[in-house]
Amino acid sequence: MLVLTRRPNERVVFPSLGITIHILKSTKGAVRVGIEAPLKVPVLREELFSESGEAARKIDHGLANALSKATLAVHLAQKQIDAGRTADAEATLKIAIASLEDIEESRRYTTRASRRLRALIVEDDANERALLAGLLSMNGCECNQASDGEDALTYLEAGGQADVVLLDMAMPRCDGPATLRRIRADERYRGLKVFSVSSTSPRELGIAEGPEGFDAWFPKPLNPRRLWDAMQEGLCTPSSTN
Repeated sequence: MLVLTRRPNERVVFPSLGITIHILKSTKGAVRVGIEAPLKVPVLREELFSESGEAARKIDHGLANALSKATLAVHLAQKQIDAGRTADAEATLKIAIASLEDIEESRRYTTRASRRLRALIVEDDANERALLAGLLSMNGCECNQASDGEDALTYLEAGGQADVVLLDMAMPRCDGPATLRRIRADERYRGLKVFSVSSTSPRELGIAEGPEGFDAWFPKPLNPRRLWDAMQEGLCTPSSTN
């Protein structure tokens, strides 16, 4: 909880919302407060709420309630300031600030959750490949599939996009270790995450984890939740924790 002071030039900033609350002037009987917000944020733009609730229809119910609470609190605080009820106004502004904090946190979560991840699943077992793709797709992941390393490299060389490659080890034509070496040797794929998804440990094959090796290893039988968490967070999870 942020606590306002009554010293001039103090500010409370909500960078994700583009909203700043300024304490402009403090006298014995009143506190002068300024609210700075972009036009796209309806919380302090009264006209956006006057057109038959048009703005409220564009946002989800929880966000609309939080915006309404913050708006009412700001208007009440102004009335209390005008009436000389400084202590009441300060308490009311704390309610507005708490509502704005809730909105900002909600926006951070929504941005993170709505990011659509792209995975390239490289697995020679067609059923296992399809099942993993189906599971990740249900989580909102965009999945492309390759039956072995040659198919995966062809996809990437053709401009195919992926945030992470999920790579089996034992495959025909071009196996996991050979595919990894070719990916790491190509500057075009610098920064591409490659996760080993295999019953064979990369350590048994002499492959290290890290920038030149696998970013993480997920042994079979696969723990889908840990894999998905690592994909979302971009974590390099040590194999000992999987």
